[in-house]
Amino acid sequence: MKNVSLFIPCMVDLFLPDVGEAMVRLLRRLGLSPVYHDRQTCCGQPFFNGGRQNEAVKLAKHFIEIFEKDENIVCPSGSCVVMVKKHYPEIFADDAKWLKRAEDVAGRVFELSAFIVDVMGRTDVGASFSGTVTYHESCQLTRELGIVEQPKSLIKAAGAQLVPLPNAAACCGFGGHFSVKYSDISEALVKEKADHFIASKGDLLVISEPGCFLNINGYLNRHHPELKAVHIANFLAGNKN
Repeated sequence: MKNVSLFIPCMVDLFLPDVGEAMVRLLRRLGLSPVYHDRQTCCGQPFFNGGRQNEAVKLAKHFIEIFEKDENIVCPSGSCVVMVKKHYPEIFADDAKWLKRAEDVAGRVFELSAFIVDVMGRTDVGASFSGTVTYHESCQLTRELGIVEQPKSLIKAAGAQLVPLPNAAACCGFGGHFSVKYSDISEALVKEKADHFIASKGDLLVISEPGCFLNINGYLNRHHPELKAVHIANFLAGNKN
């Protein structure tokens, strides 16, 4: 295995380009040659979640056509991986031709930490952090993909002391459309998440999901600017700013 294809989510492309850049540096450090298809666009998750099936199907077909020849497709977002792995087969359930193509691609799409640990068999990626770290378990990564221990093993291999985050798997309040439609509830949930971070006494909060990171880090910047959160790609690549 040498080449890996980069699946860059909309949030990373538009708001967190440093996460994509960190992932590239990390994969190169691991001896891989990341490939980026510049025709890629949204995987269709917002349309799917919003009930706009026709638009979701159109984007899913575009995604499949772009990525179906790639051996491994790596993404720094669990929710986007869930869209391809779980929901593409659902939306093509009545179309045998596209269902087969969707299932084939779905089997080769991986969230970043799962790819490193489960596919490459690595935990030591050359990262280094001397301090205490706590970890937020995002809903999609944990409940839909069952990815819990992989990020933690990578954090511990970097030399960090991993401390428990109270209610680590509780929603941070983002949830895509949820944070817009139910902003008061979202605000209460992210405040609770920040309070749990403070209670953990961790020096740093590591997050694997871009949406969760934007939500939690935005709240921290507004209310607790002394506290630091980082996406796991940046943590592992060494960029914690």
